Amino acid sequence: MSSTAAPLEVTEVGTPVGALAIVADRGVVVASGFTSVEDQVGRLGAAMRARGVVRRDDLGALTDAVAAYLGGDAGALDAVPVRQPGGEFTQEAWRVMRMIPAGQTWTYTELAAKAGRPSAARAAGSACARNLVAPFVPCHRVVRAGGSLGGYYYGVQVKRWLLDHERGVRSVL
Repeated sequence: MSSTAAPLEVTEVGTPVGALAIVADRGVVVASGFTSVEDQVGRLGAAMRARGVVRRDDLGALTDAVAAYLGGDAGALDAVPVRQPGGEFTQEAWRVMRMIPAGQTWTYTELAAKAGRPSAARAAGSACARNLVAPFVPCHRVVRAGGSLGGYYYGVQVKRWLLDHERGVRSVL
């Protein structure tokens, strides 16, 4: 994409675990997470960053989906359009992650098998670590083989809160 393309739209939505920064390209989430907009834009490739950003208070359907999720509709983020760069297996792992029912978890091994490579648990973990569009691609629903939460880019406390929220359990950080 050239630098003459439309700027990316950005917003921050308040959540119980801090602001959720969202970066969108014409209604498609290209970066999001529980850090600042600047951090999220910084995770994008140079061509995307070169487009610049315009801050918005509301991103329409994207902001509405987050509000519905925070309001108790645990599946509200599932159909939000997303796009991120990645190889064939990583793309498949991200696609399959979106099939994990809200509030449930799969292990890295289960994710790898459902993505078509049963022996690729480490690659499944790498797909989680490289996910640019959390929580829209719910890598927080992937856990270690023994059921422990494992890591999360935004902190294990945020991962725990997301899972509790999806299960209808009130939790505090």
